[in-house]
Amino acid sequence: MELLRSHLSRVRIPEPTNRIYKSECCVSFDTPRSDGGLYVDLSSFLAFGKDYVGWNYEKTGNPVYLHIEQKIIPAPEDRPLKKPTLLAIGVEGGFVNQEPEYEETHHIVILPDYIALQFPSVELPEKVRLSVDAILLSEGAERKEQLASWATEKKKSDYALLLEQINNDVIIPPSGWKCSKCDKTDNLWLNLTDGMILCGRRNWDGSGGNDHAFEHYREKKYPLAVKLGTLSADLEKADVFSYPEDETVVDPLLAQHLAFFGIDFSSLQKTEMTTAEKELDQNMNFDWNRIQESGQELEPLFGQGYTGLVNLGNSCYMSSTMQVVFSTRSFIARYYAEQNLKSAFELAPADPTLDLNMQLTKLGFGLLSGKYSSPTHEVEELGHSKGASSVAKQEGIPPRMFKTVIAASHPEFSSTRQQDALEFFLHLLDQVEQTHARKAELDPSRSFKFFIEERLQCPSGKVAYNKRADYILSLNIPLTEATNKEQLEAYNKLKADKSLTEEEFTNHEIVRPRVPLEACLKSFSEPEEVHDFYSTALDARTTAIKTAGLTTFPDYLVLHMRKFVLEEGWVPKKLDVYIDVPDIIDISHMRSKGIQPGDELLPEKASNIDEKKPIQIVPNEDIVSQLAVMGFNYLHCQKAAIKTSNIGVEEAMNWLLSHMNDPDIDDPIHYGPRDTTPPIDETSVATLISFGFQETVARKALKASGGSIEMAADWIFSHPEATSTSMDTDVPISSSTLTIDTKVPDGNGRYKLLGLVSHIGSSIHCGHYVAHVRKEGRWVIFNDSKVGASADPPLDMGYVYFFERSDG
Repeated sequence: MELLRSHLSRVRIPEPTNRIYKSECCVSFDTPRSDGGLYVDLSSFLAFGKDYVGWNYEKTGNPVYLHIEQKIIPAPEDRPLKKPTLLAIGVEGGFVNQEPEYEETHHIVILPDYIALQFPSVELPEKVRLSVDAILLSEGAERKEQLASWATEKKKSDYALLLEQINNDVIIPPSGWKCSKCDKTDNLWLNLTDGMILCGRRNWDGSGGNDHAFEHYREKKYPLAVKLGTLSADLEKADVFSYPEDETVVDPLLAQHLAFFGIDFSSLQKTEMTTAEKELDQNMNFDWNRIQESGQELEPLFGQGYTGLVNLGNSCYMSSTMQVVFSTRSFIARYYAEQNLKSAFELAPADPTLDLNMQLTKLGFGLLSGKYSSPTHEVEELGHSKGASSVAKQEGIPPRMFKTVIAASHPEFSSTRQQDALEFFLHLLDQVEQTHARKAELDPSRSFKFFIEERLQCPSGKVAYNKRADYILSLNIPLTEATNKEQLEAYNKLKADKSLTEEEFTNHEIVRPRVPLEACLKSFSEPEEVHDFYSTALDARTTAIKTAGLTTFPDYLVLHMRKFVLEEGWVPKKLDVYIDVPDIIDISHMRSKGIQPGDELLPEKASNIDEKKPIQIVPNEDIVSQLAVMGFNYLHCQKAAIKTSNIGVEEAMNWLLSHMNDPDIDDPIHYGPRDTTPPIDETSVATLISFGFQETVARKALKASGGSIEMAADWIFSHPEATSTSMDTDVPISSSTLTIDTKVPDGNGRYKLLGLVSHIGSSIHCGHYVAHVRKEGRWVIFNDSKVGASADPPLDMGYVYFFERSDG
């Protein structure tokens, strides 16, 4: 006690604003349940496992800790098992997420001799008691994750509260419903404004409806419709769709809205599945079973490199991506083989939980060391007729701290909503590159980076070259190149057979297009027309021919399959297609040839431009003022806004940082060559924002597509890298700048498939992601915390493919 009293000056009582860690070690994945428990520093409120608390004492000198240990309480042998009815985890009707109970004990420990004192105890100094009580009562910075639904949670619609209904004497009968514009008698939607009964959208397989309800919305702009077959006495289960919000919503006034048309819902019986139930049914059948290899007797794997990641609530996009990333030599070397936990902790700032280098090293150690990959036998619900069985599985590690630090600059990744795995991958590389900006040789993201060169030739015969950096090759999927056209034609005839009921058709084996990866790669390299191209040689807008190639080949080639496209009405949909991906690919023929003999470059300016004529573009004052507030010179800010066509603050700042040392940066602005870029329509910007796109991306897309909303939306889907802050903008290239960047790797164009990330679901913002990785000569499935030997890897169903350079 005397020793403890001598250290009271190092003990703090936490305040409401303090971050308190008591569930997980800051530098490892040790918890109070681990061997030796967890030690909470009573000065910094950081937590450390038994093997790491000594490092903190050496670094900070803080001697007093709260030691927390948890021991498992044996659970009852029998527990009821239920088949899931909802695509969710940890909620009623969802997949079972039962955790054992633990008994928790506490001690006060004084380092360096690990002297332990019982807690609670009246003999302890009041300051220590107050500090520990506050820690134990706090929620904790790591707090136990709330596992959210995989499907997007319904939200209350503002349109429901403000809905105007037209009194046109429409009374809806209790049965005998039929589409007002066709013969459909199922998948019928009642528009809650005017009472029109119309069929729903046509599905990719021909089922569903004929789009009459959606066409009615486009014509009348009446926002809400309810699916008649889902009405019953339980209105909470009714399927209400908001067209302006393009999602299923809650109508709190649904009873009132139905009564307006004489509908007595209390006597109705639910006869059709809701949109969410249809997705659950589809996922639980083909996609779900194939990608997750459900029903397969998978051999569980444990040990080094075979550690699963706990789902934090829709974090599978992150887990699947990181499993593949930490299977690459560059990330293994940087954050595991060449840097251990102690050296990363010594380099970290006072709070290592906020240091990306520390948390990547921690994650690398967790995934690769094998320390947290050991079997625990549990009864697992298999979700099919076989019932349940006792299987060897692992708990996995929860990447909470990594998620917190990697998402700090990205509000979407900070949420529990599902995200795009590709967008997360680009964000990860962007953050890693920024972390190693001063020591590029340590940057593992360089192994993915390469340069693309585009050649544009206008009708004058003169050419321009653009060069940009990228981390991915984003590929169109040319469905016209499908290799099973005869089977598809027969299947399409079957779909057109109106004598078949939807149930009969659904039971028929689905035929999907099979497109070779080679055809997708070919579409990247083929000549493409660029309309509305401004030619300085002709001083006019014209059509140019664009070809593209790679100037460098990365160590790891990442291919993104553009499965999400826009159908009529700018509605995103997912292509249901197989991609035949070979084990080995060779892209040597895709290397750019650079400037060719006889090429004549387009002049930088048109020869007949009047230099004294003012340009049409003027600096956007909002952009200029925001930059000026950051401390930049006002004139420089104006130039940055003009040079980036007022796209946004970020683009202007990037230009400014790259041109601060230009010899003419302080010269007055001369309104010389007129701007040939058409002005951006603010209504179009607002429309794209309403689709869910960021404003800066919307403006960039409209600028690139000549102001067309549909083309701009397609441009965004075709350029996922547009949301990444690190992508280099297109830079016109002269003969003097066509050099290979020595900061990125280059080698032969022969690659071997290393891994893939597959997606289950109709949208990148819902569903589930799973990773398959080739390790030690076999395929391994990483499905959140489940890790096993893959029996039938879905190599033809990938969303993002990772290839490793092959020297063989």
